[in-house]
Amino acid sequence: MKTALEWKKYYSSPGFRDNFIYRENDLGVSCTEKGTSFKLWSPSADSVTLNLYREGTGDCLLGRVSMQREDRGVWSWKTEENLHGVYYDFELEIEGERIFSADPRAKACGLNGQRSMAVDLGKTDPEGWEKDQAPAPGTERIIYELHVKEFSWDPSGGFPEEYRGKYKAFTCADTTLFGDGVHATGIKYLQELGVTHVQIMPSYDYGSVNEAGEETEFNWGYDPVNYNVPEGSYSTDPAHGEVRIREMKEMIQALHRAGFRVIMDVVYNHTYSLDSWFQRTAPWYFYRVFDDGRISNGSACGNDVASEREMCADYILNSVLYWTEEYHIDGFRFDLMGLLDVELMNRIRRELDLRYGKGEKILFGEPWSADVTAMEGGALPASKKNIALLDENIGIFCDDTRDAIKGSALKTHLPGFVNGAEGKEEAILESAGAWCRDPGEGREIFAGEEASEIAGKVKAPSQIISYVSAHDNQTLWDKLDETAPDQDRMRLNRMAAAMYMTCQGSLFFLSGEEFARTKDGHDNTFDAPISLNRLDWKKAWEESALVEYYKGLIGLRKKLPGLCDKSSEARKRIFHMREEAGLVSFMVDNRKKRDSLRKAGENGAGQTEDGNGAGVPGWQTLMVIYNRRESPAVFELPGEGWEILCDGENSCLWQEKRPVEKTVTAMPQSVTVLGCLDAGKNVGIAMEDMDDGGRNGRGNRRKVRKAAEYGERQERRRAV
Repeated sequence: MKTALEWKKYYSSPGFRDNFIYRENDLGVSCTEKGTSFKLWSPSADSVTLNLYREGTGDCLLGRVSMQREDRGVWSWKTEENLHGVYYDFELEIEGERIFSADPRAKACGLNGQRSMAVDLGKTDPEGWEKDQAPAPGTERIIYELHVKEFSWDPSGGFPEEYRGKYKAFTCADTTLFGDGVHATGIKYLQELGVTHVQIMPSYDYGSVNEAGEETEFNWGYDPVNYNVPEGSYSTDPAHGEVRIREMKEMIQALHRAGFRVIMDVVYNHTYSLDSWFQRTAPWYFYRVFDDGRISNGSACGNDVASEREMCADYILNSVLYWTEEYHIDGFRFDLMGLLDVELMNRIRRELDLRYGKGEKILFGEPWSADVTAMEGGALPASKKNIALLDENIGIFCDDTRDAIKGSALKTHLPGFVNGAEGKEEAILESAGAWCRDPGEGREIFAGEEASEIAGKVKAPSQIISYVSAHDNQTLWDKLDETAPDQDRMRLNRMAAAMYMTCQGSLFFLSGEEFARTKDGHDNTFDAPISLNRLDWKKAWEESALVEYYKGLIGLRKKLPGLCDKSSEARKRIFHMREEAGLVSFMVDNRKKRDSLRKAGENGAGQTEDGNGAGVPGWQTLMVIYNRRESPAVFELPGEGWEILCDGENSCLWQEKRPVEKTVTAMPQSVTVLGCLDAGKNVGIAMEDMDDGGRNGRGNRRKVRKAAEYGERQERRRAV
């Protein structure tokens, strides 16, 4: 058989492209009462035989059928029978070799995905599925990342024994801690927490867990085998292909009913191994190869999927569309999105917008790769440096924000702003504004050890995911454990949370961050025991004060349109920016619709001309203070009508009002958020700070320094 490099040259030839690119979206199996059709794209096969089986494993052959060669590398066979529940694979002859393969486009499969299954999808719908729909979008996206097995594995969660670690656990609406009927766990807990989106870690069929093995087997699942089939180890019966489909739909239906939108974690950048169904049916077409014959491995998982090739791009697009149509998925998180190409990501965005409305389906991903990749034909990676080329409704995980706040994720000993690093103040201000402002020609901003690649390139906050923890790397608590004194850790956890929750952009956090989740310092638990990875629901009770702080932050965030604004105009909302060693502050235009603050001042406190509740009180202006110092900081307040909305100890909006006059004291190692009813008249705002979108946002140094000097005088007086 040809070498990888020989195959690459063949697939790049005009003759191949002219004769074998198939554009129809009917590959795989279609199974209804009208009959069943099978179609496989294998342009290099000399013959293809379809094998039919009674079960997903074992010696249970029902029959063999020779498939017919059609145009453009397609092989087909159809029957008038409904073959729902019949398993199958293909036997191919390619360049004299006999190869067995499951269907790369299978929608159902048997145990461990080794045989595909013909499925009449209408027979897999749970009751009421035709009426299932996502809740209406709210004012903010607050994304909670969880793993199906981790979520319900711990006995303290109170889930039925048979549903622990399964899709079905999400259908249990009223679980409590050890079944005590008081302390909510599971879905009810998430409702009380206030998050808006649930991101499910890989739930397609993956290869790193034996579905027939012990229930304690665990893996994150970034090992795709069957992209369009749910993972079987999360179902109550992985041996029967329709069960996993129905139960995953039940999970999504339950999450929708509970008020959550559902995001799917997808891994189109690599496959579990090179011995994949892609490789067996079209050798080396779906993988990147360097011109010297080396196998591209930018994923660090042994291979890179060639997203820039036509049939591969169509496959990925159609897979995304299939999950949205058949499973009602509301968004996608792309693993190692930097290995996919810009054109494909923008194409996915366009297709989803055409079908569902602009921005209805959320898209974001990791804008990096583990190493260089052999992308062909001038394609550009969907990476940080190319964020300006991506649609403004494609978001990226902002590791600049993450590292500026808590320190390097890769070098665990290096701190960030909250845990004592020097020189992070400018990066913190950029994080607050979702990195939208132009830093000025030739200026570099360092969030970590290298200059930011996105500063000044971000079109709008819709492109930024603000976060400090995810499944990768240390948990926030473990990072603080390594880089901060014990007595400061809880205070710094609250501070880190309040910082990213007062940054523009969408918000994201790892399940359990809100109750100081720990993995004993381990930073890569992809295949660690479930005992280390499971959510310990007892901690939600033990650390209830921290949970309440997160609840308050989430509730507050939803009431702050100045921070929730995802438009390209949002950058103009942030002004009066101040940065000193260990101290950052800024103000925010918090009106629902932003117009000139001068007009607001002319109309009177709390009233606008844009229909935003004229005459109705609201926090028209915000002041946000990040004080990393070990001493309090006193700030002069311009105008009147200020109240504290959040500080280092309390974030609860349902408490009594805390009005302040003239000055406010920001506690050590804390975030303070204040709101003011007046948008303009009583607040001495330099208008040029509001309207230039950034470069002059730090420009009114005289006023800022005056306020700082006032605060320092007050501190000296107290010391005396």
